[in-house]
Amino acid sequence: MKYHKTIKMNNKKELKIDFAVGGQAVIEGVMMRSPAFITVSVRNEQGEIKSKDNPFKSVTKRIKFLGLPFVRGVVGLVEMMIVGMKALNFSANVFAGETDDENKTKKQKIAEGILLGSSFIFAIALSLFLFKFVPLWITEFLSTLYTPIKNSFLYNLIDGVLKTSFFILYIVIISLMPSIKRVFEYHGAEHKSIFAYEKGLPLIVENAKIQSRYHPRCGTSFILIVFMISILMYTLLPRNPDFMTSFTQRLILLPLIAGVSYEFLKWTAKHIDNKWVSWATKPGLMFQRLTTREPDDKQLEVALHALNSALELEGIKSKNEVDLVV
Repeated sequence: MKYHKTIKMNNKKELKIDFAVGGQAVIEGVMMRSPAFITVSVRNEQGEIKSKDNPFKSVTKRIKFLGLPFVRGVVGLVEMMIVGMKALNFSANVFAGETDDENKTKKQKIAEGILLGSSFIFAIALSLFLFKFVPLWITEFLSTLYTPIKNSFLYNLIDGVLKTSFFILYIVIISLMPSIKRVFEYHGAEHKSIFAYEKGLPLIVENAKIQSRYHPRCGTSFILIVFMISILMYTLLPRNPDFMTSFTQRLILLPLIAGVSYEFLKWTAKHIDNKWVSWATKPGLMFQRLTTREPDDKQLEVALHALNSALELEGIKSKNEVDLVV
């Protein structure tokens, strides 16, 4: 989400600094990321909002090469997955009544780090198995039964439809869990809070409540774009009759697909007012009907708390200091 921070200079001219704010729902809370900080706000079982703020500087800003187009998307995706896992870990600790990191021993911190790393690896492996390996295996099996499926375009189209269907089914199934439903409600609260900020409104519950919970620059839309672009890119590959070779080729192409998808999402964000671009974002918005739910006032309070904390750390204390570009 792009904004401009306006700073009044001594010569009465205004200097506008471009920066971005993004977010993620966690367990009973919301994480907000600004250019220089990450803030996580979580409501504990006693009804109190506990927060954690950390300075943040993306590796794409520190290493010039990693900030190049098509490279930055892959790096940013991995980086935000790690940040997101840490935010989830903090929210889980708050929910369990453990909030003081300073009192943890070195062994406890190491064990926590190993558990976090293991969870990250398991999540990646499970995703690749469910949404890459299984759909491709089914498509390969179908191609042995029906010769027309051996056609490269039809083969990749079926593979793409299967993995998209698997992902949608996965979201539908987990959304039946009460805890995940709560996370999806906080996801809606995150979107509504950012929409209120984008429109220059005071960041209070009443203003956030009336906003849409569907945001065109949501990470959910990014996943859908990845699926669509992968269908196109895999179609350009000569179909390899060996299943494992074909699977390996697709894994190798994943970083390129992620990079292209990121640049496409970034481009649509800059041209969202164009009717064709707006039309192209509609599938992602429809997809968010599954990954967001209407939040209640207390959930909006938590999301606004995280957003306000991030803005204050960036030196923005009121809407009058901000000139928004939507």
